[in-house]
Amino acid sequence: MGVCIVGWAHTRFGRHDELDLEGLVDAVSRQAIEHAGVPAADIDATWLGNLNGGFVPDNFCSSFVLNADPTLRWKPATRVENACASGSAAIYSACDAIEAGRARVALVVGAEKMTAVSGEEVTRVLANASYVKEEARAGMTFPGIFAQMARQYFARFGDHSATLARIAAKNHRNGVANPWAHVRKDLGFEFCNAVNEKNPIIVEPLRKTDCSLVSDGAAALVLADERACRGLQRAIRFRARVQVNDILPMSRRDASAYEGPRRAWARALEVAGCKIFDLSLAEVHDCFTIAELLAYEAMGLADRGAGARVLDDGTVYPAGRLPVNVSGGLKAKGHPIGATGVSMHALAAMQLAGQAGEMQVPNAQLAGVFNMGGAAVANYVSILEPLR
Repeated sequence: MGVCIVGWAHTRFGRHDELDLEGLVDAVSRQAIEHAGVPAADIDATWLGNLNGGFVPDNFCSSFVLNADPTLRWKPATRVENACASGSAAIYSACDAIEAGRARVALVVGAEKMTAVSGEEVTRVLANASYVKEEARAGMTFPGIFAQMARQYFARFGDHSATLARIAAKNHRNGVANPWAHVRKDLGFEFCNAVNEKNPIIVEPLRKTDCSLVSDGAAALVLADERACRGLQRAIRFRARVQVNDILPMSRRDASAYEGPRRAWARALEVAGCKIFDLSLAEVHDCFTIAELLAYEAMGLADRGAGARVLDDGTVYPAGRLPVNVSGGLKAKGHPIGATGVSMHALAAMQLAGQAGEMQVPNAQLAGVFNMGGAAVANYVSILEPLR
């Protein structure tokens, strides 16, 4: 029995001084249940995707989801962590339970409160999602890790700083149409391509505009098996979902080869019985602009080293053959870690339901989602389609 998305909710991503982690979780949990049109009592279990790692003191937060309705008390509640793919990990855990027959309806929430600590502490927490004893303890940060991947790419295929700026400019332009985006401002290529006080180098060659945003936020999905979808207003089906994990130490692999994402995409397209250009759109993990460039090649849009071509020919722009990150991606939308994977699936589902507002891709029939944890370590690719 297949699994469908039947409802969703999404906060604005950004700084939320008025909401703690519990408040973020509660807001989207209630809204998603209402949007799905499913009685809360029919929800069999809940999952929460959340990294934490020191952002907030609430390590044991799975039961926050149960606050949404009194009938959720006594239901199983589980927190899931898989770095920046924690949201997708929570979704896939719920899908596993539904496919196994242990649940018919599930509520999945992804949430992160990142701005309650200093920028230095955010950097430290995120660095601990690397191979700590070789990377974080050696002073590497995630901007440093992805900068290293960019330098490796540039050494092999030439300086693509301008290509990265084009990706940043594209996603910021797209983000203007996203009401939930952290930054809704078209920054333009010239600004993104410059190095100055407003756009400094973070770690060579990555500039500030090459890096995703530190954000608070939450998103939620209600999932149901196909039988439980009868009579509901919407049903967006998982046609395929694939998880591929690589080993953690970068010293033992070429992270810039993006082998894990490449394998995840190939397997997902095989399971779905489709080709990459059968997709109407894709939401991909652009924690840094180099990540989106590498994703183009991992998806099969371009050969290795030739990802810039899909910007040259317009393929990945909103009116192109395969629009990528019409939501603005992590770059403009923001990247509250645990919320990201759930947000990406929610936004893809909105597109397939024809309910994406100004972001809407005309006649969207098939959507790809690629969410990644670490430096191409935990890789999740979903192919979604309308059930009806």
